[in-house]
Amino acid sequence: MKVSHAYETEIVAAILYTSLFFVILSVGLIIFFYYSRKRIIKNELEKKDLELHFQQQQLYAVIVTQEEERKRIAQDLHDDISAKLNVVSLNSHLLNSPNLTASETTEITANIVNLTAKALESTRRIAHDLLPAVLDKFGLHAGIEELCADFNSSKQVTVLYENNIEFDAADKDKHLHVFRVLQELINNSIRHGSATHIKIVFDREGTLNVCNYSDDGCGFDALDIRNQHGLGMKNISSRIGFLKGVITIHSEQKKGVQVIFKY
Repeated sequence: MKVSHAYETEIVAAILYTSLFFVILSVGLIIFFYYSRKRIIKNELEKKDLELHFQQQQLYAVIVTQEEERKRIAQDLHDDISAKLNVVSLNSHLLNSPNLTASETTEITANIVNLTAKALESTRRIAHDLLPAVLDKFGLHAGIEELCADFNSSKQVTVLYENNIEFDAADKDKHLHVFRVLQELINNSIRHGSATHIKIVFDREGTLNVCNYSDDGCGFDALDIRNQHGLGMKNISSRIGFLKGVITIHSEQKKGVQVIFKY
């Protein structure tokens, strides 16, 4: 009987210890999952904060770019068109002067016609900068062709353009972003890189459009973070963000620049 009682005591003790072990294990697992979940939630919040910060940077870059564009347009209107129209107005008043000879009247009229034509040309140029008519009417391919032709006509740079894809006419909003990215890249190549040759190639990669842009300019240190946060680069990054695309920049000093963006 004593042996049986001792055996029962051992069984009860074993059950108690086993139960205690599982209780401790359960508590440990609960604590582990609690802190794991807490860490996951924290990481998700940090990720959302980073996404929000990135979106804010994109919005800021767009706003700054828009304000810079508005200042430039206002300056063009004031210095160019307004100045010409003021001279037109003065010449118009001169026509009311008494005792004007026929040759003087002809000269003043010619001045008015000439200045009016220049003011109209300036207006077309400003409108073209805001939204190129070719891009709006005939699509991205024609818009890029005209963009390259405009830069080629300057004789400062040779821009080669090769397109191996069909741009979707339904993606008109995307086309404007792609056009502005290329416009910014070419301006940067000429203004900062002193490039004389630029090449733009569009290809298809699966479901993505891929643009390969390169120049023979002086290049820059792509690892230097200061080169990644200029207004121009922020504007480009923002537009790539709106396209839900990705961009890769390769450059070394005196070795030009290669930019690949997919969307």
